Amino acid sequence: MKRKLCYYLTLLFICSAAAQVPVKVAKYDLPKKRLLLQLCSMYLYNANQGAIDADSSVVLAATAYKLPLMLAYDEGFSDKISIGSDLIEKGNIYKAKTLLANLKGEEKIKLLLQLGSFYLFKSGAKPIDLQSAKHYIDSAIAESNQIKTVKWQHQSMLLLGKYYFQANNQSQSIKCFSQVINDCRKSKDKLGLTRGLEAKADILSNQDPEKEKILNEVISIYASLGLEEKRIENYSKITTIYFWSGRIREAKKRLYQNLVDLRKINFAHQQFAETTISFLELYQHNIRPALYYALKSVKRMETENDYTFADIFYMRLGDVYNVYGHNQEALQLYQKSIKIGKNNLDTGAWYKSFFSAVAALSLKGNNKEAIAYINSMTAQYPPKSIFDKMSVAFIKANCYEALKDNIQAEKYFKEMDFYSKQLNTPETTREIAHQYTTMALFYINTNRPKLAQFYTDKILMFGKRGISTANTEMLNILLYKMDSINGNYKDALLHFQNYKKISDSVHGISKNQQIEELKIEYETKNKEQKIRLLNNQSKLQQSELQKSKLLNNVSSGSLVLLLIIIGLLYNRYRLKQRNHAKLEIKEREINQNNINLRHLLDEKEWLLKEIHHRVKNNLQTVISLLSSQAAYLNNDMALSAIKNSQHRIHSMSLIHQKLYKSENIATINMPSYINELVEYLKDSFSIGQRIRFEIRVEQLELDVAQAIPIGLILNEAITNSIKYAFPDNAGGIISIILEKTEEDQYLLTISDNGIGIDTALSTNKSDSFGMSLIKGLSDDLEGKLVMENNNGTILKLEFKPEHPLNKKYLKKPDVTLDI
Repeated sequence: MKRKLCYYLTLLFICSAAAQVPVKVAKYDLPKKRLLLQLCSMYLYNANQGAIDADSSVVLAATAYKLPLMLAYDEGFSDKISIGSDLIEKGNIYKAKTLLANLKGEEKIKLLLQLGSFYLFKSGAKPIDLQSAKHYIDSAIAESNQIKTVKWQHQSMLLLGKYYFQANNQSQSIKCFSQVINDCRKSKDKLGLTRGLEAKADILSNQDPEKEKILNEVISIYASLGLEEKRIENYSKITTIYFWSGRIREAKKRLYQNLVDLRKINFAHQQFAETTISFLELYQHNIRPALYYALKSVKRMETENDYTFADIFYMRLGDVYNVYGHNQEALQLYQKSIKIGKNNLDTGAWYKSFFSAVAALSLKGNNKEAIAYINSMTAQYPPKSIFDKMSVAFIKANCYEALKDNIQAEKYFKEMDFYSKQLNTPETTREIAHQYTTMALFYINTNRPKLAQFYTDKILMFGKRGISTANTEMLNILLYKMDSINGNYKDALLHFQNYKKISDSVHGISKNQQIEELKIEYETKNKEQKIRLLNNQSKLQQSELQKSKLLNNVSSGSLVLLLIIIGLLYNRYRLKQRNHAKLEIKEREINQNNINLRHLLDEKEWLLKEIHHRVKNNLQTVISLLSSQAAYLNNDMALSAIKNSQHRIHSMSLIHQKLYKSENIATINMPSYINELVEYLKDSFSIGQRIRFEIRVEQLELDVAQAIPIGLILNEAITNSIKYAFPDNAGGIISIILEKTEEDQYLLTISDNGIGIDTALSTNKSDSFGMSLIKGLSDDLEGKLVMENNNGTILKLEFKPEHPLNKKYLKKPDVTLDI
């Protein structure tokens, strides 16, 4: 049940509040105030996942920033304070109505439209309010037709269209908007056209593709008119469409652009975009930007002393800490959010903080404490909406499952399912899918695969209906397990690979944590060094004081001599002190430079490893894509080509995998690499014990620029031997030798005892891709390639090792990897 905020409470708040409009808001002009209302209300609506309606979101935003509520609804017919508008804002409707009798023309139409808007958008409106709205709108239409002013005819018609929408007559509503749109297109009235298009877009759902098309046209027109605040507002509406339709990456890009646009117009309230970016970055497991923007929104709030929506910003920072593994810090932030939310304006966020606080307790292993906390909170603050009731049941089920109390866990999972069936909005689908995923995994863990399949099918049904669900680590584990149970091993493998990809991404959290720990370590060392320096200075000063006391005790008879000696000593002391101070400054600079260089080096090494990690993931993705493509091919040659391509890509992927897992990011250990490559090819061709491999590789380290060509050559040569050297499933031996023949000279030998190859044919024939690849790679290595036929095929490649500091590596690269 959606929470409707009573309008008279809003008026009471505005009239009785002692605090004035916040300073930065007071400095805004009218377009910026309207932009603030729209951005804030959009954020509140989306953050509450539709638990409150759009009109209630506007009421919350207007109440929070102490702005007139009608600013959100009177655009187009009230660009400045008009007669009677202040009376409506104060709730003195009777006096506003009495003014009508003395007004004529445009002023009368304006007041009629404002009265119509008041009743139409009144929170918690009743049928009688809709009737009053229709009366004033019809009067405005009659007046505008009488004075024959197109602008007021259009404004009255737009408000009539909004009335029909509120009255659940969408077809008549669209008819009104279309009439205004067509008239404005004919008369080339750009501003009137945008208002008609906006009104039509607002009544369409986020799943309707026409809505995005209309808003893009609106954005284009506002840009041409130079109305930047209105362009940004409608740009944000498309961002919302992208978010709820599952286009998270596009939504995130637009949010970053939104921040740039807001800075250009000096719009201070950027925290709504920042906290949303933090949410999306956390959703994609990008901890560093998620933490950065969560902290930035909190710092902006605390610096400006604007705690209007503090519960939301503390909750978002707590979410980042919770995923980060800092559950205690997260719990403290959630408790702060709950305290503020209960005592201040209720945005609905603090109840989500309550759920998150329970999750933090559960992650710490305090599940009994978590259940007690749930019971005490829900007794004092019972859940109001269906969504909150569903969430309470879900977190209880999780806690009981963690305590191995499967009976209670199933009871609350079923209660959660009962409430979820009553929710059918796109804003709640993702959360419901997540809860069904947890429920299905519970039934798998308790050996009830049929029930698990039932709830898995529910999740998949969302996708079939075009509703976006989160592609989470947990969902992929569920699909992997269900496919394995059903014997669908091909899809199970794909889901497991997807799970590993997400898991590897999450694994980056620990690396970020190491970076933060290094920063703390460096800061600690800096402080310790400063303390030691201050101690040394203190000791030096004490020593000089003792010398001064000793000199003062010298006999008065040697006063003249003493003065001369004191002068000389003082001169030497000053010189020594200056030199000592210079040395200390120089030493501090050297130490700081050393720390900075070490920090920079560590950061560069981490970045290189991250690049290799992402290259490996991209190559694995290509292999998976080729596997998916192969499933739709029947042509043997095409399948063979795809298989060969997978082997080649894997040989390169293996290089990058070793680089990001190794402490040495410059070279590859060849014995380990070649053994893993051979094992992969054996498994790929399923040769069993039919073909035996003899591998003799010296402990050599090759630069990555040489390791990749060597890996590809090995892949081609071994693949050819397996496929062609031993026909009719004959047995045989493939030998691989990599050795150092002399100083700065390596020899790679790949041989088999199969049927052999026609060396003249292989030398002259150039249409074999494998041979062309081997020859091309040999040329890249500047090596000498020889092929022989002696009781089988022998391939020899002699080459010189490449060193990382070679001039070749100092050249500017011609190609940039986009990772």
